[in-house]
Amino acid sequence: MYFVYIIICIVLFGLLIAVHEFGHFIVAKACNVKVNEFSIGMGPLIWHRQKGETQYSLRLFPVGGFCAMEGEDGDSDDDRAFSKAAAWKRFLILIAGAAFNFLTGLLIILCLYASTQAYTIPVLSGFMDGFPLEGEEYLMAGDEIIAINGRRVLLSGDITTLLTLANSDTADLTIRRNGETRILKDLPLTLRDYEENGQTVRRYGLLLTMKEATAGDRLRLGFYTAVDFVRQVFWSFEMLLNGSAGFNDLSGPVGIVQTMSQVGEASPNILAALENIFYFTAFIAVNLSVMNLLPIPALDGGRVFFLLLNSLALAVFRRQIPERFEGAVHFVGLVLLLILMGAVAVNDVYKIVT
Repeated sequence: MYFVYIIICIVLFGLLIAVHEFGHFIVAKACNVKVNEFSIGMGPLIWHRQKGETQYSLRLFPVGGFCAMEGEDGDSDDDRAFSKAAAWKRFLILIAGAAFNFLTGLLIILCLYASTQAYTIPVLSGFMDGFPLEGEEYLMAGDEIIAINGRRVLLSGDITTLLTLANSDTADLTIRRNGETRILKDLPLTLRDYEENGQTVRRYGLLLTMKEATAGDRLRLGFYTAVDFVRQVFWSFEMLLNGSAGFNDLSGPVGIVQTMSQVGEASPNILAALENIFYFTAFIAVNLSVMNLLPIPALDGGRVFFLLLNSLALAVFRRQIPERFEGAVHFVGLVLLLILMGAVAVNDVYKIVT
């Protein structure tokens, strides 16, 4: 089944790319911008079909794709060129790919949660035996954990994530007790050894409440999960900056497919495997949407950044940033991005082999 899961993951990864490029494509068409080619995949051409002004292509490597618009990377005399479209139209076209990825991730999550009967909420139901911080001045059963170190707790899983991210022996917890909001400063809430089912485990010692899920809860749970996926991108950058994560923790398409396949293989049955793979697919979809909107040259976010910078330059100085300069910045950014992707891919293969 392992290789079947790999094929499923590659197909899903390719679909995410297709969705992203379709977002650019459909909004470009709606804004009357000429699209020369819409391609799924990169590299050598496998199949193509010309329909009207647009060539629809399928290329060999399922690790990318593109929506080639007239005048996107240079000047054009065509009145329907991307470069001649109004700024607001270009803005909508550029963010459309990321928006479609986010909506795809959210839709997958909502479908997965549609049958949820109960879920865990960040309200304390009790504590593990030997928990040292129970009491009026500390934590009590019934307390709702609202925030940790000033960061909002949306889902019960955020508690462990935010305590881990704090990377400290203490944390500031914002709780709601009997309708009153309190802040517990410098609470020494750390991982400790507890007994669970006859085994010693490392836990924070908190037991959380299960709640029966209503239709509204499922919608809220799905939306909060998507928002949490967005926050995890920035938390990951924070971990890279503070040194708690490194280059070896990064993954590209090869590593992502490998991880998704392992998730499927480790599941107890095929249905659970598909649910876990689709959950991971939703996570990747939302991650792609965020990463593409970061102000990095060659990515959609870099182009949006220059679009806004150009609008500001026109308003203040009545001059635009030279297209050659912007093109050079995007080219250098693309080269550096490809080098990084190549290094990550090599590292992914090395980790799989070893």
